[in-house]
Amino acid sequence: MRDILDVHTHTLASGHAYNTMMEMIRAAQDKGLSVYGITEHAPKMPGSCQDFYFQNLKVVPRQYGDLKLLLGAELNILDEAGTVDLSEPYLGRMDVAIASLHTPCIRPGSRQWNTQCVVEAIKNPHIHIIGHPDDGRYPLDYEAVVQAAKEYHTLLEINNHSLEPGCSRQNARENDLEILKLCKKYRTSVILSSDAHFHT
Repeated sequence: MRDILDVHTHTLASGHAYNTMMEMIRAAQDKGLSVYGITEHAPKMPGSCQDFYFQNLKVVPRQYGDLKLLLGAELNILDEAGTVDLSEPYLGRMDVAIASLHTPCIRPGSRQWNTQCVVEAIKNPHIHIIGHPDDGRYPLDYEAVVQAAKEYHTLLEINNHSLEPGCSRQNARENDLEILKLCKKYRTSVILSSDAHFHT
């Protein structure tokens, strides 16, 4: 099976990724991708982009030969209300908006509390994808998350980086299998992404 899209990647602008936008675009072209997304970390991630970066994405072309470019943000879920760290005027302009739990931005809580954080983020109409819900540091009620994603037409990500040796996300493989079984049961859509911080 050939990959045709990858919409969760990062560049130097995220503060802890290591290639320029053009280097990442060229790598996507070399792989033969049709759709490529660059989703920089949002402002609460240490060292990342501020609001004006996202406001100015309009200057970047969205077509590179046969490759369609999507630009957006990987937002940080900040609390049990599902609050994210990019304000509405900017958030609504994103081609792709991923909401994720990250340890520098929100401490892991109980299964019930973590689940509430994610489900409330799913309810935000500007959120397209929940990033790496497989991270075992944040125990989740996967049935509740999958059902909410189905109801609000939000994609759940199967994150390739989570499955790499040495990744800090705990029990990702087992959690992904549970997510996939529930997505099959409820006919909830998933998306596969690299979460690349370096072009390969």
